[in-house]
Amino acid sequence: MSRAARVVEADALDFTQYVRSGDLVAWGQCGAEPCTLTARLMAQRKAIAAQGGQGRASGRFRVFIGASWSETLEPEHADVVDFLAYGAAGTNRRLERAGVLDILPCHYSQFREAFTRGPNRVDVLLLQVAPADESGRYSLSIAHEYLVPLIETARVVIAEVNAAAPWTYGERMLRAEDFDVLVHTERMPLEAPAAQAGAVEARIAAHVAGLVEDGSTLQFGLGVLPEAIAQRLDDRRDLGVHTGTIGDAIAGLVEAGVVTNARKTRDAGVSIAGTMMGTRRVYGFAHRNAQVQFCSTAYTHDIDVLGSIDRFVAINSALEVDLTGQVNAEVAAGRYVGAVGGALDFMRGAARSRGGMAIVALASSTRHGSRIVARLAGPVSTPRGDAAVIVTEHGVADLRGLTLAQRVERMLAIAPPECREALAAGHHAQRDTLAA
Repeated sequence: MSRAARVVEADALDFTQYVRSGDLVAWGQCGAEPCTLTARLMAQRKAIAAQGGQGRASGRFRVFIGASWSETLEPEHADVVDFLAYGAAGTNRRLERAGVLDILPCHYSQFREAFTRGPNRVDVLLLQVAPADESGRYSLSIAHEYLVPLIETARVVIAEVNAAAPWTYGERMLRAEDFDVLVHTERMPLEAPAAQAGAVEARIAAHVAGLVEDGSTLQFGLGVLPEAIAQRLDDRRDLGVHTGTIGDAIAGLVEAGVVTNARKTRDAGVSIAGTMMGTRRVYGFAHRNAQVQFCSTAYTHDIDVLGSIDRFVAINSALEVDLTGQVNAEVAAGRYVGAVGGALDFMRGAARSRGGMAIVALASSTRHGSRIVARLAGPVSTPRGDAAVIVTEHGVADLRGLTLAQRVERMLAIAPPECREALAAGHHAQRDTLAA
């Protein structure tokens, strides 16, 4: 689709010309959020809604947000805006607590279909891009993931051309004709909030690291724990990366010569990712670095792609796991705090991979109690049939090929020692109830 790009000043951008009542507006998540545009959109939300009418019941419009680090969106914006997200990570938690966040329980691999057709088709796409290079190519910078297909299908594409955003390589480059509006800025992209791994995370990381062989290709989930695990792999050789997101720890492994991608059976020599979630360290690492290639979720999370990578190791986390291997990654204490996300896509890909392995790592308990449970307190995000290797600070439970009774025994061994007797009793009581 060819568009006629207009260059406007940020304070002159009038969203009422582009956003209609009932539209769905979307943008990149975390550091990929075009904050200048999103702040202006929220400032003009009532003017957009005031247009209303046109046979519609209200002047409201919707926005889709991934995980968020910004302070842009406030619960009071729900006066005319409906908020939609795939999870309640980051500052989305404020919207969830206020009861104004609707959840799309969707696997990452399904995002292309979800946002290009049907009731959640995106109408207006807001991007953060790096300035054009000498050939006139704009870079999608921090994120490709679910944004790529929307460039073709959204009615309107508005880009914040951020001179401070890293220029990265990937499957999709852009030119002026891909945009309806360009707004030039210069501001440091958002960075990951500071987080510190503790002693428990260190023990879990040591167990996981013991499962990763030289030459493996790795996928890491989100959070402190995957970063801690990556840091424990500094003595491996020829690791590869094919993942949804890369952060500071992976950048460190590449710089240390641990990640070479030399033994990858697909995309040899390059790290593949959908987005970056880290600080300026990983942004600087990826800037003008052709050995890091960014791709859409249609590629990063495709089960056939993943299954074609030998020794593919998927490392993800969870909120709780039951004694038979069912995983809840969405709800804790009755609140939606996680996401369906891409974990199951990667786990199933690892199951197809020759020599692959799917790992779910989590602390065995919190101050609220055990996270190894007899019965999940939330939904089944990963069925027991897809469970593989569960790791806590107490050890490793490899559930592959085991019966239910054998799984219970393995899972009890990695549960908090003080909870094991009660967990076993709870499991037996539940089994007896079902039998009756």
